[in-house]
Amino acid sequence: MSGISALFFDYTFQVVVFGSSILGLLSGVIGSFAVLRKQSLLGDAVSHAALPGICLAFILTSSKQMEILLLGALVSGLLATWLITVIVKHSKVKFDSALALTTAVFFGFGLVLMTFIQKKPNSNQAGLESFIFGQSSTLLVRDVRIMFITGIILLLIVSIFWKEFKLLAFDQSFASSIGLPVYWMNSLLATLTVIVIVLGLQSVGVILMSSLLIGPAVAARQWTNHLSIMVGLAAFFGCLAGIIGTVISSLGQQIPTGPTIVLVISLIVLISILFSPHRGIVWKLIKNKQQKNHFATQLKKGR
Repeated sequence: MSGISALFFDYTFQVVVFGSSILGLLSGVIGSFAVLRKQSLLGDAVSHAALPGICLAFILTSSKQMEILLLGALVSGLLATWLITVIVKHSKVKFDSALALTTAVFFGFGLVLMTFIQKKPNSNQAGLESFIFGQSSTLLVRDVRIMFITGIILLLIVSIFWKEFKLLAFDQSFASSIGLPVYWMNSLLATLTVIVIVLGLQSVGVILMSSLLIGPAVAARQWTNHLSIMVGLAAFFGCLAGIIGTVISSLGQQIPTGPTIVLVISLIVLISILFSPHRGIVWKLIKNKQQKNHFATQLKKGR
């Protein structure tokens, strides 16, 4: 207990846990709309597409300053999102196929650039590979401050366009029929998704970030049919996973924080799928057994 108490007073731990909780909260809020719009894999495509942007930003500037690298990731992620939209809109290629194609091309290009950078005869490129799996321990107060300010802006945008996003999530055809600018609203949601993913690259990495984006929303969906409650639960689950994952990683030795956070949110998803009321597998099995017993009792009475 003394070790745990000392941990919570550790400055580095406070910075990391605060950053991870902010990331989990934002992932839950934005990921809820991705899940409801059946675009969960968009997060996976964008997170993988961010890698070449990080590499190109380093090649062009020779700087590992976090703002520059994340700006490159943002540009690359937005480009991938735009490319997916164009392919789906102007060809017969389906959304899932466009996602798979874009993910493979961008991530493959990113790995080629990463290999090229690693073979350069200097040590300045050291640490760039941490963006693949994430490294939360490198978070600085400046990084967390950026996440906090950006998070407030994202939440304000969601609250302002709440009704529009709600229509897009449940009935996009109706939203278009009443004159809602569906294309621009979809673009805004996609941009918010890209920004959240970019914020999480340093902590979780390009490979696992999609799990953190989708996991809280999937877990929350099992417990409710109301959008506001789902978004609130998803934010809570994401924040909780960030805190617990950081604590477990800090208490152990050589336990990476990003993958631990993803494992925690995966456990929350599993518990929700099994035990949530009305939707949980265990609840359904109990209900089916009760119905069988009821029918058996009625048959005996009929005889």
